[in-house]
Amino acid sequence: MTDTATATPTHGVVITDAAAAKVRSLLEQEGRDDLRLRLAVQPGGCSGLIYQLYFDERSLDGDAVKDFSGVEVIVDKMSVPYLDGATIDFADTIEKQGFTIDNPNAASSCACGDSFS
Repeated sequence: MTDTATATPTHGVVITDAAAAKVRSLLEQEGRDDLRLRLAVQPGGCSGLIYQLYFDERSLDGDAVKDFSGVEVIVDKMSVPYLDGATIDFADTIEKQGFTIDNPNAASSCACGDSFS
């Protein structure tokens, strides 16, 4: 029998190989191995909720963690239900450059893609 009280929760967020490679590249440029990629939602934006995607060295109580070949993606416990099944990708084209979040839980989003409901 295992003790589930000490098990680290996990989440349903996925990061593509392209996004994971970009994260590794950015961390190498910074010379940091103590940072993880945090994805969260918070109230705001024209549609109700906005995404936050940033490097974080902190561990918060209840964080859900998933490792993708050395890239740890963390999601706070309040954001997990909003982000289940979401995919973090990275595009580097003439039309678009940067990280994108495809979230099947978003009922609608704003024109700029920064917020959802």
